[in-house]
Amino acid sequence: MLVGLTGSIGMGKSTTAQMFADEGVPVYDADAAVHALYAQGGAAVAPLQAAFGEDVVVDGAVDRNRLGARVLNDPWAMKQLEAIVHPLVGASRTGFFETARAAAAPIVILDIPLLFETGGEKAVQAVVVVSAPADLQRQRVLARPGMTPEKFEAIFARQLPDAEKRARADFVIDTGQGLESARDQVRKVLATLRRRLDARAEQGDGSVDGATHRS
Repeated sequence: MLVGLTGSIGMGKSTTAQMFADEGVPVYDADAAVHALYAQGGAAVAPLQAAFGEDVVVDGAVDRNRLGARVLNDPWAMKQLEAIVHPLVGASRTGFFETARAAAAPIVILDIPLLFETGGEKAVQAVVVVSAPADLQRQRVLARPGMTPEKFEAIFARQLPDAEKRARADFVIDTGQGLESARDQVRKVLATLRRRLDARAEQGDGSVDGATHRS
């Protein structure tokens, strides 16, 4: 079962993804894949340098701050960036799937920040949205090194509103109540997904499960 994990910036998605991994579920981290592509020797370095100029590359690696300054608030540049990076991320995701299949993993998590924004929910069988109160979200984001209110607002504007993400989710994990509460919610989500897989196996049904449960 492919499960999409998403959430707006500062909602605690990365921490929640690690909780799924701690429960033994393979997790594909799209952000980590992008970091690898941007690193020295990464497949995205040369095409991004060609598209956006030599100054976006420092010591053989893409400087995310410089690249961000180049593409934020520039829709055409953002589309250029996505056209370069998305196919490369797709190739790394294919490798992840092959490894998960070889390990016979019954559930895999796809940690994708812009899942709804890119239409990625169509490729998964359930969606988990990570959420938190807006004031806590802002506090978390502005505490990050190099983050400014202006940069936060620019990123925030590109993301689907949290309320809409929660309305479209199959499961919602609230990270505003502390780590142990979030971990308990993760375990409940996995218990529900495993029951669905067991029921499907008993029925001999290999079709996609139309999930509607929210937790």
